[in-house]
Amino acid sequence: MSVDPNEEDAMTAALDRLDDLHMNRSDWTVDDLVSLPSDLWYELIDGRLILPSPVPFHQLLGVELVLALRPGCPKGYTPVPDLSLKVDRFSEPRPDVVVVAKSEYKRSPVPVDKALLVVEIISPDSRFRDMHSKTKIYAAAGLEHYWVIDPDFKHGLELTEFRIGSNGEYEQVISTSEVFETDVPYPVKIDLPVLTALRDEDLAAWEES
Repeated sequence: MSVDPNEEDAMTAALDRLDDLHMNRSDWTVDDLVSLPSDLWYELIDGRLILPSPVPFHQLLGVELVLALRPGCPKGYTPVPDLSLKVDRFSEPRPDVVVVAKSEYKRSPVPVDKALLVVEIISPDSRFRDMHSKTKIYAAAGLEHYWVIDPDFKHGLELTEFRIGSNGEYEQVISTSEVFETDVPYPVKIDLPVLTALRDEDLAAWEES
């Protein structure tokens, strides 16, 4: 397939502009996002543009979580991977998994109030954002249920569950590397030891390659 030289030049110019600006600005807004290449993977957090580059296991874990969240999902909702959420003028996060209203199938970004649950998977450079910055953003937006998965926890994959407290901020309900079971926002069971074994198998194969 041939590439239109004009489109290629426009893409190059956009990426050059991005290289010059995105690491040094903290005042990006959702209005600025229209200037970015349409196929660029990004999220906007507190006015900072983030360009994530997840590794294969990160993506595989996202698929496994979608499968674990599917049984028992309330009518009218479904778990999906890699979905942008419209939060406010300075934040448009792109969580790894969202349980979202089916009425939003053809919309992106999806308004955060259409999300029942958000799950983030920590990457080496996202720990502070996932565990601190995003807790404030999601809590302020009224998202009641937020989970964070740490795939690099030394005792195995660790899941931390946050829920909105009476003060409008998140309270940490549990952090565990065992089988995680809950009834809220609906019945879910995630076998973290099985996912840890999958991680270790993939890591051993990578070390042998």
